[in-house]
Amino acid sequence: MSTPIRVVMAQLNLLVGDIPGNTGRIIDTALKARDELNADLVLFPELALTGYPPEDLLLRPSLELRVQEALQRILAAVSGVTLVLGYPRYREGALYNMAGVIRDGELLHEYAKQCLPNFQVFDEKRYFAAGDEVGMFEHKGIKIGLSICEDIWHTGPVEQLRAEGAELVLSLNASPFHIGKPAQRRDVLNQRAQQLGCPLVYLNLTGGQDELVFDGGSMLASEQGDILFQGVHCEEALYSCSFDPATGVLKPEQAGVAEPDSDALVYQVLVQGVRDYINKNGFRGVVLGLSGGIDSALTVAVAVDALGADRVEAVMMPFRYTSSMSLEDAEAEARALGIQYDVISIEPLYDSFMQQLAPQFEGLNPDTTEENLQARCRGVLLMAISNKKGYLVLTTGNKSEMAVGYSTLYGDMAGGFDVLKDIPKTLVYRLSRYRNTLSPVIPQRVIDRPPSAELAPDQTDQDSLPDYDVLDRILELYVERDYSAQAIIDEGFAAEDVNRVLRLVDINEYKRRQAPIGPRVTQRGFGRDRRYPITSGWKAGI
Repeated sequence: MSTPIRVVMAQLNLLVGDIPGNTGRIIDTALKARDELNADLVLFPELALTGYPPEDLLLRPSLELRVQEALQRILAAVSGVTLVLGYPRYREGALYNMAGVIRDGELLHEYAKQCLPNFQVFDEKRYFAAGDEVGMFEHKGIKIGLSICEDIWHTGPVEQLRAEGAELVLSLNASPFHIGKPAQRRDVLNQRAQQLGCPLVYLNLTGGQDELVFDGGSMLASEQGDILFQGVHCEEALYSCSFDPATGVLKPEQAGVAEPDSDALVYQVLVQGVRDYINKNGFRGVVLGLSGGIDSALTVAVAVDALGADRVEAVMMPFRYTSSMSLEDAEAEARALGIQYDVISIEPLYDSFMQQLAPQFEGLNPDTTEENLQARCRGVLLMAISNKKGYLVLTTGNKSEMAVGYSTLYGDMAGGFDVLKDIPKTLVYRLSRYRNTLSPVIPQRVIDRPPSAELAPDQTDQDSLPDYDVLDRILELYVERDYSAQAIIDEGFAAEDVNRVLRLVDINEYKRRQAPIGPRVTQRGFGRDRRYPITSGWKAGI
């Protein structure tokens, strides 16, 4: 007769490409789960050995050797507990996304992922062959099924497991965040657990990897599809649960957490994305221009929450059009956050540039060139500080601005990471209000005042753009949902606004291609997610 088992979910933050380091983390975690949590079985994320996504590292000739060495190291180091972990593995000349079952020095079973995502940010068919065998093994007399990430979103692999009599299913995941994704996962688990007729253990990776943020949020579902347990988002954790085959009951052994509301979770994702990008790439800290506007105000708050005040430096770079309000508000936030704050006027630099450019500009009327030059003076200063101190420059452009090109190449776009790259302006305001509920660091008039780049007297963003409520809705329909111009107009928007916005999106692809990366939070971010040609005769009207 089968006896109850204790399963531990290892929700880890791993480093892509660091196979030796990830192997060490897996060994240490397995031994801790065995010794401190009395684990019978420890579940690790999808592609835990390489981290996810390894991208073209999977094409390196030494991949197989490194994975083999890692597996041998684990086989030699861990006994007395069963491990289920993900890794890439060649079989008969093809590379597979594998889950392996390891116990007491033996690799007992391997399962190859069947459903390979090849949409949005995923391109697994570039690297992997699809498996076709059922993922099933026995542990202490219990029939345990295996599923790897995308498999659980489809009925085929689940039907296989049901037909083979699975009593418990373990799902290894590297599922990146976007707004609405946690609710989608819960819905899928509800459906698949009912389809299986047995409980389901859903483990998700956590951590930032370039543009992607894996938000954890591991879960347990009953055979009725009820969510029995919800883990934390954007943090490492070990969660234990017990499964009794006599009753078919899966029981969490720790208290779960309430699902955070959407804005709170997006904020956590931004913090995680910044922290991991800076720390995993070895930067000492960050520097950014603090203008007194809302975008830089939110960016610096995220940076401090991610790294600590001692690793964040802000610079106010005023010009003749900079208001006293902006100076006061920037200083107030810097003081509230406790960061290093300096003021460097760009006026002498600007005047020097203009003097040198005078022969080139002779006979030409002032235009946006002079405005852009202000931004480029600031970019030069920030990059010099970055170079000297080893601090990465954070840019502060939001998704609305990136979409329509309301930014300056080699000016406010100069830097290494854009915290708000996938955050529409309307969401910037909501996140700023949310951050102030944790502690009041963003001055209220920064939130209340009309947004302005302050590149000309009395300038506001709406001088050249529709109201952000309108702009963001148009952008959502065009960028994220692929509506045509006419379809957007049919939603009630003015044809003039729609045609102007869509034209701006299309002609500014060349700018976005040169922009820093930033955390993806929407269902379609610029970068890995939306790949459009720069040189194109496509017209958006149809």
